[in-house]
Amino acid sequence: MKFHFKEQQYQVDAVNSVCDLFDGQPKKELIKYIFYKEIKKDGLIEKEIIYNTFANPKLLVRDEEILHNLKIVQKRNSLKPSKRFQGLNFTVEMETGTGKTYVYTRTIFELNKRYGFSKFIIMVPSVAIREGVHKSLEITQDHFKEIYNKKLRFFIYDTKRPSNLTNIKSFAESNDIWVMIMNYQAFATRAKEARKIYEELDLMNSNRPIDVIRSTRPIVIIDEPQKFGKTSEEKIKEFDPLFILRYSATHKNIFNQVYKLDAIDAFEKKLVKKISVKGIEVKNTTATTGYLYLDEIILSDKHYPKARIEFEVKQQNGVKRVFKTLKEGDNLYELSNNLTEYKNGFVIKEINGLTNEVKLINGTVLKPGVAQGEVNEELLKRIQIRETIKSHFEKEQILFKRGIKVLSLFFIDEVKKYRDYDAPQAKGEYAKIFEEEYEKLKNEMKDLFNQDYFAHLDSFSTDDIHEGYFSIDKKGRLKDAKENDEDAYELIMKNKERLLSFDTPVRFIFSHSALKEGWDNPNIFQICTLRYSRSTISKRQEIGRGLRICVDRNGYRMDKQVLGDEFFDINNLTVIANESYESFAKALQNEFFEDIDRPLTFTVENLKGLKLKNREIDEVLANRLVVTFAMNGYIDENFHLSDKVREDIEKDKLILPKDLQEYEDDIIKFVQKIDASSVLRNAIEDEKAKNVKLEKLTPNENFAKFEEFWNKIKFKTTYRIDFDSNELIEKVIERINKELEVKRVKIEIVESEQKEKIRLDENMFEAKKRVVLQSDIALNNIRYDLLGELSRSTYLKRETIAKILQGINPSKFDLFKINPEDFIIKVRDIIEEEKATIFISAINYDVSGEFESEIFTINNFKGKIDEDIIKVKKHIYDYLKFDSKIEKEFAKNLETGDIIVYAKLPGKFKIPTPAGYYNPDFAILFKKEKTIYFIAETKGSLKSMELKGKEKAKIEYARKHFSYLSDHQTDDNSKLIYKVVNSIEDLDFV
Repeated sequence: MKFHFKEQQYQVDAVNSVCDLFDGQPKKELIKYIFYKEIKKDGLIEKEIIYNTFANPKLLVRDEEILHNLKIVQKRNSLKPSKRFQGLNFTVEMETGTGKTYVYTRTIFELNKRYGFSKFIIMVPSVAIREGVHKSLEITQDHFKEIYNKKLRFFIYDTKRPSNLTNIKSFAESNDIWVMIMNYQAFATRAKEARKIYEELDLMNSNRPIDVIRSTRPIVIIDEPQKFGKTSEEKIKEFDPLFILRYSATHKNIFNQVYKLDAIDAFEKKLVKKISVKGIEVKNTTATTGYLYLDEIILSDKHYPKARIEFEVKQQNGVKRVFKTLKEGDNLYELSNNLTEYKNGFVIKEINGLTNEVKLINGTVLKPGVAQGEVNEELLKRIQIRETIKSHFEKEQILFKRGIKVLSLFFIDEVKKYRDYDAPQAKGEYAKIFEEEYEKLKNEMKDLFNQDYFAHLDSFSTDDIHEGYFSIDKKGRLKDAKENDEDAYELIMKNKERLLSFDTPVRFIFSHSALKEGWDNPNIFQICTLRYSRSTISKRQEIGRGLRICVDRNGYRMDKQVLGDEFFDINNLTVIANESYESFAKALQNEFFEDIDRPLTFTVENLKGLKLKNREIDEVLANRLVVTFAMNGYIDENFHLSDKVREDIEKDKLILPKDLQEYEDDIIKFVQKIDASSVLRNAIEDEKAKNVKLEKLTPNENFAKFEEFWNKIKFKTTYRIDFDSNELIEKVIERINKELEVKRVKIEIVESEQKEKIRLDENMFEAKKRVVLQSDIALNNIRYDLLGELSRSTYLKRETIAKILQGINPSKFDLFKINPEDFIIKVRDIIEEEKATIFISAINYDVSGEFESEIFTINNFKGKIDEDIIKVKKHIYDYLKFDSKIEKEFAKNLETGDIIVYAKLPGKFKIPTPAGYYNPDFAILFKKEKTIYFIAETKGSLKSMELKGKEKAKIEYARKHFSYLSDHQTDDNSKLIYKVVNSIEDLDFV
């Protein structure tokens, strides 16, 4: 596969923000710099030219002009204007996963295009980031070549590589765009290799590499500057940079900030994945040390709630942990074959589906995702690994059919826990646990998998689907990444495309914590943070590896333009944490808040100085706004925004003082800016809390209100059609003569020749001439049973098809010879459309029986809140499972309207039609002057031409079905309506 990149406005804005700083700088050629050597000749000292380099043009714009440009850029980007110029240092802040490497690479091209700058150094804090940058420059080459008609020349500064000095010479002597990628350890430490940059070398004509590089006056780009200390910052000055650009999501020091895209902006603009958290919490109860893990609570109308619990059982070969579905009153001491650890009150007292809790008589309370009792490290890891695999399967079975490969990433503390140092082929602790749990879950969940997906799973062995990306020494032994950071993770760094291929079996990646930065993959959908003994890795670093928007098998980004409302359904990162959801989410939010420079409360202090259209908010005006917000319940006692202000803004009902109503848009923007907490709350979800699983879903008390409606539509019907076949034949002939056209067969002739130079990754032939000819003769000699093909596809007799073909114009029949396949398809479609038109007017329905109310009982109801189900109040069930975003929004609106009761009709409620069985969407009961019984079919568009032919026909047949039922109702004070709608506003009574 090949990654495809496209221009995104926020990235272009970031590029322009930097390049516009130097507005007024003329475009100049590179400056030639000459190295001389003094020699004595005939008693005189002469200068001999020994080295030529090309340097970036000098900055001709003065500091005060750059400051002026900076303020213009800052105003454009809604940033606080700089009061003073902080030197030629500029800060760009971009959230992890939004493409900062792409942005500064494009900035290099744009600076070259505008001003002629051609020498750049990308400075990074680690080898991992260095390799990631190198990979990014490789895969974006073709993309930038299309935009700028140029290619970068780039290399990694590495004193261990023989080509290092040659690359430095090329960097200095060439007038092309050159980029040197360096990790600061390569020159800013006391190591012997790092000192080479300061040594006079023969290959450099006795010059020091640092002097040669300095002579080019490079532009330095610092990736993750917060990781650079004072020493390395001072060392960077030795390169005498023209200016410095700093890129990160979490800057410690801000210099002349030109652009900002923080975590909240990235989430709101759908530039990163949404985060779901599966928290695995360990609690040691005071009652005993017996191990318990609640997986889920199962609800049913046939029995009281049950709970699926893992606990220990004594067996002949020792103690083993097992899952069992338990009910109230079950005694774990007895079920465990009298294990002492469960002797003290381990009897289930209550299973509460409402609070999602299980209580024991000894006071122990179990919650999903919480492991209690005697939980050692190995057991906690097993639970986390199992939950990761489970989440992986749930995500993968959905995305497999969409051509999106799913990857899961495990962070581990030591390499040897995955692979043993002394036995390279032996599996470590984590590898063994993974394979055991994978096989178990694969067998447990196989009934949920469709055939194609299960066949894909079965095509790879469990041993092949997971891999660890660690260093291997010359003896073939796996090394701890901490011992040698230079070549760690080379495989994953350089084979990202292959990793995303469905032909590559690896889907689960085990990595040392050093992979916390510098590498990411767009298709990481699960991250499991296995416990570290001395972890200093932040939550943001952990999740940052999986925030990028995913790509499909062809390398195309699945962004909001492609997915629309489905964006967060697909782009959702699940974190399986070794702590509770509440703990993880709180820590993650705190880290976000620490790095977000925006007001979080609606206070006088934060409002003062806010720019409106033609005025500025002073203290008096700020006080009035705060009082207005408090009186209307828009803020709480701590000045945090309430849900009410969000609702009123959404409904366009925000209450403001009269003299400030003209500034409503500016005030709303400020409200949305400070509403960080709600955005982050929406960005981080509790994965366990979203799960809903019921053995049976049965109607609630609302069904009593719905019964009067059900009594009007519960009738089964059969249909009969009385039509004149001659009329159908005539109409089809008329349509064919008027409309029929077929695609003509085209012949493409390509002349090519073998390339002079052949690369293994390219075709050896190059196309030189391409000619397209149009043919009026079918290119195959296949004999077609034209009558039989059309008869089978339209369910009409052969003699009827023959009359149609005999009746059309000879010129139209000749089209069959030009393209037989297209002729058959087009004629079939015309026949089907005319059939539907005639049948709709000729169809009659008769009652043949009644549906039983049992069809409203749904077995094995499963789903996730907001992903495919919502909680409802006016519906006949407590939950509604939706098939589309349109259905979801429609149901939400029914909850707020003047509806008495409504039902999403079950799949067993089917109406027979000539185009197949039809299942309508919603039945809605509304009372005003008359009782209105409304059958609503939700569609994305009301334009009938946009509906598929068969679907359109089914709707028309259903209209006749319900019209028949309505005509036979005895209640004159009621009305039964059937209508295709897009939203609740399309209902007649709203």
